[in-house]
Amino acid sequence: MIKGLAVAVLAVALISGCGSRTSLKPQEGNALPMKPFTAGEPLTPDQLLKLDPQAQPNRSDEQLKKSEKRRDDKFDLPPPG
Repeated sequence: MIKGLAVAVLAVALISGCGSRTSLKPQEGNALPMKPFTAGEPLTPDQLLKLDPQAQPNRSDEQLKKSEKRRDDKFDLPPPG
């Protein structure tokens, strides 16, 4: 029982040390990517990590609130033959 508790405490301590709270910086000898042509100043690491809406679109989970009769579709034709 004590051995299991010690392993659990050790695992939590190791996992909690994984997250870094410091700001991101490029490695020594490397630089940030070049700034976009239209940008006034180079982008920060946080701006570089931010996804644009096309890469991470919003979800539309709106459920049907009330039943509505479908409109007539003039292009919904039966198959030929």
